[in-house]
Amino acid sequence: MSVYSDSSRFSDRMGRLSFKTAESSSNGHIRAATPEPSPAISIYDDAAPLVSTYNDRIRPLLDAIDKLRHLKVMKEGIELPTIVVVGDQSSGKSSVLESLAGISLPRGQGICTRVPLIMRLQHHPTIDPELHLEYHGKIVHTDETYVSEDIITATDEIAGNKKEISNTPLTLVVKKRGVPDLTMVDLPGITRVPVHGQPEDIYEQISGIIMEYIQPKESIILNVLSATVDFPTCESIRMSRRVDPTGERTLAVVTKSDKAPEGLLDKVTADDVNIGLGYVCVRNRIGDESYEEARKEEAKLFQTHPLLSEIDKSIVGIPVLARNLVQIQANSISRCLPDIVKKINDKLNQNMSELKKMPNHLSSVADALTAFMGILGSAKESFRKIFIRGEFDEYPNDKEMHCTARLAEMLNELSKELQLKCENNDSGDEFLMEEIKVLEEAIGIGLPNFLPRTAFLTILQGKVGEIASIPVEFVQKAWKYIEKVVLDVLMHHCENYPQLQSSTRRAAQNLIAKLKEQSLERVMETVEMEQLTDYTCNPEYMSSWSQLMIQEEAFMRVLKHSDSPGAILGCLGTVQIGHLRKHMGMVQQAFDLRMRMTAYWKIVHQRLVDCLGLHLLYSVKNLVNKGIDREIANEFMGPHGGGLERMLEESPSVASKRQRLNQSIKVLRESKDVVADISDRITAYAN
Repeated sequence: MSVYSDSSRFSDRMGRLSFKTAESSSNGHIRAATPEPSPAISIYDDAAPLVSTYNDRIRPLLDAIDKLRHLKVMKEGIELPTIVVVGDQSSGKSSVLESLAGISLPRGQGICTRVPLIMRLQHHPTIDPELHLEYHGKIVHTDETYVSEDIITATDEIAGNKKEISNTPLTLVVKKRGVPDLTMVDLPGITRVPVHGQPEDIYEQISGIIMEYIQPKESIILNVLSATVDFPTCESIRMSRRVDPTGERTLAVVTKSDKAPEGLLDKVTADDVNIGLGYVCVRNRIGDESYEEARKEEAKLFQTHPLLSEIDKSIVGIPVLARNLVQIQANSISRCLPDIVKKINDKLNQNMSELKKMPNHLSSVADALTAFMGILGSAKESFRKIFIRGEFDEYPNDKEMHCTARLAEMLNELSKELQLKCENNDSGDEFLMEEIKVLEEAIGIGLPNFLPRTAFLTILQGKVGEIASIPVEFVQKAWKYIEKVVLDVLMHHCENYPQLQSSTRRAAQNLIAKLKEQSLERVMETVEMEQLTDYTCNPEYMSSWSQLMIQEEAFMRVLKHSDSPGAILGCLGTVQIGHLRKHMGMVQQAFDLRMRMTAYWKIVHQRLVDCLGLHLLYSVKNLVNKGIDREIANEFMGPHGGGLERMLEESPSVASKRQRLNQSIKVLRESKDVVADISDRITAYAN
């Protein structure tokens, strides 16, 4: 059965149930919508029901909403259209509900209603009424004589036998001849000052419950006001205006009209508190009056009282209140039901999708092995994407997971740092003095125009030693970053199997520690090789040295024939030369040595960066293709691991989530059937 979900067509069909819309009275006041009256029955006839039998079409709608409420679909975030009864303490709220239901409710000092009381009224054709209470998953049958006592007993069981209140609802079902088809939620009366042993924060507790019920836009607020007070001062008015400032979903019932008739007409016509659905003035049962007698007395009061008789008859009397509530309720359901249908479907689809994403419940070692291999396979594919192929579709907005780009940035930073270190050591003020000192100590017995190789190696070893820590720090930084990415990816793929996470984390950390140690050994070995000897087959060395030596002739000419303290060299910029005139015998060899080192250092610099880059990519590729799955498998399924058996033990959080989703799906499916059935009924009525 498909759920009818087209909102406009749905509302159109609801509109064909022959309800009159809200209209304006002659004085401009908005009157609540009323059903077509039944000409065959007077509303004050002893045998007349409060609302005529067109409720046969409304009852299925109300039953559907009651079924949804019974299924607790509101816990799924789906609000239901509800008439919420609020009022200040002693406003006459209980008396109004008694008049509508034709039964006696608990009375007494202080707060009588200590839990939300869901009253489901249903016109019953037989003479004998049927009443029962529903709470804590049980049904307690009662009758008109004992219903008040049974409500008190149930309330004590829910909220305790002191003065505390509770947000756990109690449902009262009344099937009785002549009552209107209504479902209302009666809430505790508002009181500011705790009395008779009530909790000190009683006002805050009651306010919290009331706001929870009246906040949803689907709620209709039935605000019970006493004619004996100024309406703007009522706390219930203040609360309702906070959530319904225009009053479009608020109906006011004015009680005790007979006790304060003066000015009542002005109060309900001026409407200083924005009651959009209008007012209904009532006179409740007094003393031992029967409900039929009370209705006759009410009719007589509003027909004969010199002040109250001037109030428009369309806004006085319990029967008018009943008709208005039924109409408002029907309109509210018709307006909200399409949205309820959509929300049920959306929530159901969302939960089913979420359940499908959860891992299958594993019942055998074979299932666990299959799941384990699937996790490793998906994790390795993620590693290939982000470490090797440079794809980041799995993490489009997380730049830290764009690994090829981040590793390239680190390598570029290494190159810049090495270059900067080299440039800082080329001080213009002491130009060539390091080379001269080394040459002086490398002098041997031999021809004077040969450059001692020991001098070159001495300077080379010093320069390599100065930058030796930089490649080591780079390796440590790179592997720290790789470890974080690897763990993030693995934990993501293992998130549904917490029992796998610790073993996986430990295996990854062990593997990365090994690879990091290998990288450190490799980089230190590379640095040692660079210190050991000077060698390159790169022709760029000779080319670069030749270009640098072109400056030698001009440099020596300035040094010999000029008193200038400085000279400009293309590769080094401006250098000081005055101090070199004291070492003229060594300057030419020192210049040659400096140019050779400058040309060779470019090779060393490039070789270090290239070697580290190649080694890093090689290590990461081995980690992805060879190391990670083997290490995890050894850790997880080794002789002491017992991993597959642990995977069969679903974690409490996953099991709880699975249970919650299954329960939610069950409720939503049942709710979907409920709204599908009522949609079909509406379609049948419209046709």
